[in-house]
Amino acid sequence: MYLEIVSPEATLFSGEVTSVTVPGVNGEFEILENHAPIVSILKEGDVKVAGSVQLKEEVASKFTKSDKGVWLAINSGTIEMKDNKLIILAD
Repeated sequence: MYLEIVSPEATLFSGEVTSVTVPGVNGEFEILENHAPIVSILKEGDVKVAGSVQLKEEVASKFTKSDKGVWLAINSGTIEMKDNKLIILAD
């Protein structure tokens, strides 16, 4: 699926990923390819992105790398998943 993470300052990431786990207001949940359309509000926590993630040098310091993917700490945000495209507006 295609993921785009956008902050007020810049687009932090855009590309193909395997899965994304987000901190929803009612608890953490994971989104995989072919997930049903959804719009949700996010709370403070980590956005966890799994897959072969290539970060741009100018934003790489905002992410934490692990052997399973990358993490991005957010204060709040919203997500929209539709037609295998996930957009995260993160604060």
